[in-house]
Amino acid sequence: MSKEKKPDQIVFNEDTQRYDAYLKPYATNVGAPAIQVTDTSSWKTRNIHKANKQIKARYLELKAAYEKMMEELEYNTLVYNARYTFEPLIGETYHLYRDKNEEPFLSIIAPSDCNFDPIGSFILNSELIWKRVDTED
Repeated sequence: MSKEKKPDQIVFNEDTQRYDAYLKPYATNVGAPAIQVTDTSSWKTRNIHKANKQIKARYLELKAAYEKMMEELEYNTLVYNARYTFEPLIGETYHLYRDKNEEPFLSIIAPSDCNFDPIGSFILNSELIWKRVDTED
C-alpha cells in the first residue's frame, strides 16, 4: 500500500483523511499573517500592583475589624465577670468601676456622681452584648 505524499503547504490529516487547515489554532501557510506574541509584562505588572493594593486594603480592613471585635469581646467578658447584684436592662447605660481590691463592679451611678475608680461606661444591647459608650463626665 503506497500512500501519496501531499506537498508541505497542504494541511492534510492522515488520521481523519481530511483537509483540516481551518481547524488549526495556528497559521498553516506562508501567506497567513505572522503570529505576534503580545508583550503583557507591563499589563501584568500594573494589575499585580493593583490587585496587591486591593488585597492589602481588604486585609487591613479585616484586621481592624478583628481587633475591634477582640476589644468588644474583652469588654464583654470584663463586664459579665464583674460583680453586680441587679439584673441589667437592655438599652440602659451602666458604669464599671474598680474597688479597693482592684476587682471590677458594675453600678448605675455615673462617674460624675461618685469618686469610684472608673473603667468605663457600657450599654447592654438587644443581643445581650455589652458595648462601651463614651460618656461626658
